[in-house]
Amino acid sequence: MILELFKAIDAKDARRFASFLSHDCRFRFGNLPEVVGAGEIEGFVAAFFDSIQSLVHDIVEHWHIPGGIVCHGQVTYVRHCGTRLTVPFCNVFKLSADGITDYLIFADTSGLYR
Repeated sequence: MILELFKAIDAKDARRFASFLSHDCRFRFGNLPEVVGAGEIEGFVAAFFDSIQSLVHDIVEHWHIPGGIVCHGQVTYVRHCGTRLTVPFCNVFKLSADGITDYLIFADTSGLYR
């Protein structure tokens, strides 16, 4: 599931991304405010995808834990001007039968829009 999720992200496919979420999912990207609800998250993620040219995740490891998954690696963002930013990330996913209920991204993307 994690590899398919990241394929959707790296394809900048917000609709496919949202299909992995529960309807009442809570999503937090770094230190930005939390977004709640699959539809709201899809809109937030689509706007983020529009703000960059592309992105690629390199997942180093992932672990299944009771009720969730944790993964870490590096993500490379390509800005519309063609420059790149590569940063480490760690994501924590809480899961239910309905999909991802909590999606937490720990990454310092503060340099992305400089």
